[in-house]
Formats: sequence, C-alpha cells, structure tokens
Amino acid sequence: MALAKTANRRAPKKDPAYREQLIAEYLPYVKRIVHRLAMHLPSTIDIDDLLNVGVIGLIQAVDRYDPRRDNKFMTYAVFRIKGAVLSELRARDFLSRSNRRKIRELENAFLRLEQKLGREVEDREVAEELGVDIDQLHRTKQLSNISFISFEELGFSSKDEKEKLMNFLINNDDDALTLTRLKELKNALAKAIEELPEKERLVVSLYYLDELTMKETGEVLGITESRVSQIHSQAIIHLRAKLRNQKLIGD
Repeated sequence: MALAKTANRRAPKKDPAYREQLIAEYLPYVKRIVHRLAMHLPSTIDIDDLLNVGVIGLIQAVDRYDPRRDNKFMTYAVFRIKGAVLSELRARDFLSRSNRRKIRELENAFLRLEQKLGREVEDREVAEELGVDIDQLHRTKQLSNISFISFEELGFSSKDEKEKLMNFLINNDDDALTLTRLKELKNALAKAIEELPEKERLVVSLYYLDELTMKETGEVLGITESRVSQIHSQAIIHLRAKLRNQKLIGD
C-alpha cells in the first residue's frame, strides 16, 4: 500500500485529494472488521448499517489523525472503526448493562458446571442450569463474543474516563496510572492465554494474532467453523473468569 507508507508522514486532512484516496484505500479494513464482528451477531442485524458506521469511523480517523503523534495511522484507524461499530451495537442494546449481566450469568454457569462435572460442558447442560432454552443460550453466547472487555469492566464508566482511555490507547499519552493498570491487565491476559487448554489457545492465537476468520481457523485445525465458534466462546469465558478472579475487570 503506497499510501499507507506515507500516512504517518502527512496530515491527510490538509490535502483533500489525498484524504479521499486514503479513505478509499482503507475501506477494505472497514469491511473486514465489520464482517469479523458480524459473525457473532444475529442474522437480523443489518450489516450494511454497520458498514456505514464503520466508514464514518474511518472518516473520523482520517480527519483527526495527527502524524506528529508516535502511532501508526493504521493502528489509529482500526481503533476508531472498531469503536464506532461497537458504539452502534451498544446503542442498539446488544452490549447494554442487562445483556452484560446475561453474559456474566452464562460465564458463571459454565464455570460452576465445569467444576462440578470435571469436564467441558455442553450447551444443553448450561441451558438447563440457567433455566433457558437453547436458542436463548446461543444468543447470549453470540453477545459474549462481540466485546471481550468493556470500558465499564475496566473501571472507566463516565464519558470523560472513556475518552481518556481511548486517547491513551491511541496516542500512548503519559498517564502513569492508566499505563500501570493496562500493563497489569496485559501481563495477566498473556499468562491466562498460556494456561488455556491447547485448542482454546490455538483458536485465540489464530483468530486474534493471525487474524484468520473462524472458517480459516477451522481449516487450519481440521474442525468445522461452528466448532471453532464454540471453542472461541469457551476460551473467552475462561479468560474473563481469570481476569475477574484477579480483580482486573469488574463484576
């Protein structure tokens, strides 16, 4: 990408033609981000609406990017695109407080049954434990895959606190307290991933580090896409439980 190589050296908003070219070049990233998130959403969600929101996030990234900052434009753009899409999902109540409570209840039920039975549990067993039907359980599992950790769980609940965290993540601002908290979270998460069962660890690595789709991950591991989704959900449950036990994310 020729433009991507120069994105860190020029301020896109100062050159209208360059701005339009940069937006066009990064549109594929919008599609990739939205479609990765859409894999965990109900079929009733209009993907075109999320794509439009993602494009708005990209345009904001182009207009607000400051090349004097010590960060790459791609990093900034991807963060803004994801943030715009997740904000839209929150506005539609998919990541509301009530849904986060459902996710928490699901996680606790999985962990209780695993400890009780000493093995990986099946969805029908968790549904019985929660007193819900299997379709309700699957909808909650879909929600749990959208956003691994929320701002609120990190202790950033107000608008000002969220903006402060976003600025820190994007611009590496010199905030000792935020830096300490996020370093502790990063180290704990790395350790928790290492402690996952082998298949869960592989799925997390291929999906998040190598950025494969779930279909591609399944092809690498020789399992179905639906099985990858199940393993991914289980990994997220285990990781969130470990971080909660260490008081690194809220209840």
